[in-house]
Amino acid sequence: MKIGLIIYSSLDTVSGGYLYDRKLVEYLRAQGDTVEVISLPWRNYASHLTDNLHFRLPPDFDLIIEDELNHPSLLLANRPPHPCPVISLVHHLRCSELRPKWQNDVHRIVERKYLQSVDGFIFNSRTTRSVVNELVGDDKPSIVAYPPTDRFGDSITESEVRERAKSNELRILFLGNVIYRKGLHTLLKAISDPQTAIRVDVIGGFTSEPKYAYEMERYTLTHGLSSFVKFHGPLDNEPLIEMYRQAHVMVVPSSYEGFGIVYLEGMGFGLPAIGTTAGGASEIITHGRDGYLIEPDDAESLAGILDGLASDRGLLLRLSLNALQRYNAQPRWEETAGKIREYLSVIARGDSPETIPNTDEEITSSGRAPSSH
Repeated sequence: MKIGLIIYSSLDTVSGGYLYDRKLVEYLRAQGDTVEVISLPWRNYASHLTDNLHFRLPPDFDLIIEDELNHPSLLLANRPPHPCPVISLVHHLRCSELRPKWQNDVHRIVERKYLQSVDGFIFNSRTTRSVVNELVGDDKPSIVAYPPTDRFGDSITESEVRERAKSNELRILFLGNVIYRKGLHTLLKAISDPQTAIRVDVIGGFTSEPKYAYEMERYTLTHGLSSFVKFHGPLDNEPLIEMYRQAHVMVVPSSYEGFGIVYLEGMGFGLPAIGTTAGGASEIITHGRDGYLIEPDDAESLAGILDGLASDRGLLLRLSLNALQRYNAQPRWEETAGKIREYLSVIARGDSPETIPNTDEEITSSGRAPSSH
């Protein structure tokens, strides 16, 4: 197949969504497909809307995949007739994020119009699929294909997890771009008065929301946290793996996640994950078994959980081993990507997608599971 992928900025951008896009491109190319990345400049939302004045879908592709993040730039480009089938890869909707209601109302109008303009969907989670279906219905072919979470392979053994749990300080890992949605402020509030020895490593870029990142660094200084909170910026694979191996628990209390690749990646290193009840984290984390789910911005509950893990190493070990077990139960990317490619092939040929097995459930033309299931 000859496939076009429309994204903002570079495919090397550091985030879970771009990791998904990047790994999908790598897989398709390895299968012999031609994938051309069509990059639009990353700016602000209003500037993206002006792309509609000049950008049009390029011809000569068998199929075009659009990262849904690009939706404000593609409203007019997606007007029918399409030069080929157009599939939207949806990580999460902008209107699902935490912001003033009037802003989300505007985003919802724009996203609904965009979602109605495409021919089918790739969803990263059941949660994302449900949100889109509520907005535009479920009459288009789709596949739920979970993100790649096995890029580090088999990274730690049970015996290493048991030994690690004995160390004195509780080592907390926050991994994600330092933006408001990821909830670093909630974590910093939760550890403002630690009852036991802890260490917090913050790994992620500062450039997406520099004002917020600056405020978080300043908070650590003004509240006396700088002796045990370290900001590392983005890390390459080897130092990142070492951070994973040293940590005890993954804490990313986001206000919303479409799925949350980072939670499962951490579980691959035996890290219980702490996320929130908003979005798709509940598809990964079983509260009290392999991690915890708190309400967004609930620093008090988070503080209690962290104190409990720090003081009860038997509890920490039990959750850590369960986290490793949860990770091992997740479908591997090769399997998932193969089903995405099969789905894309059927769409490109114009065939019915009814017989393609989903990573989550069988696909029907309406995106629903057959009644026999």
